[in-house]
Amino acid sequence: MEILIRVAREEDAGELLNIYAYYVKNTAITFEHEVPTLEDFTWRIKETLHNYPYLVAVVDGKIVGYIYAGRFRTRASYAWSASTSIYIDKQYHRMGIAKMLYAELENILVKQNVVNVYAGAADPVEEDEYLTRNSEHFHEA
Repeated sequence: MEILIRVAREEDAGELLNIYAYYVKNTAITFEHEVPTLEDFTWRIKETLHNYPYLVAVVDGKIVGYIYAGRFRTRASYAWSASTSIYIDKQYHRMGIAKMLYAELENILVKQNVVNVYAGAADPVEEDEYLTRNSEHFHEA
């Protein structure tokens, strides 16, 4: 399987929203209760790309995952820090795609002089169908 990593484009919003919608509807990890509109999601991509990388993973012409960075905090001393979010199509988990996306994102952030990268991961007391420790385990690795 060949995986292409490239910069996201506004016209990718529909495919990215399809991936994201699964997590909004079926998990608690997004902290959103409603799936954003295509217009809102397109705006999010556009706004992120002004200052931070937003990358997609493509397999056989299909977007199967994405990652982006954003501002970590607003105070001046955090200017060299970023937060990250990553979502992989549920049919493409455990194929190394997330690791590839993170590696490329980190390469770009280093060039932007970002020295600290933060990823939020849920840590439930007990796992259930809406919230697992998968994200925590991935980021530990």
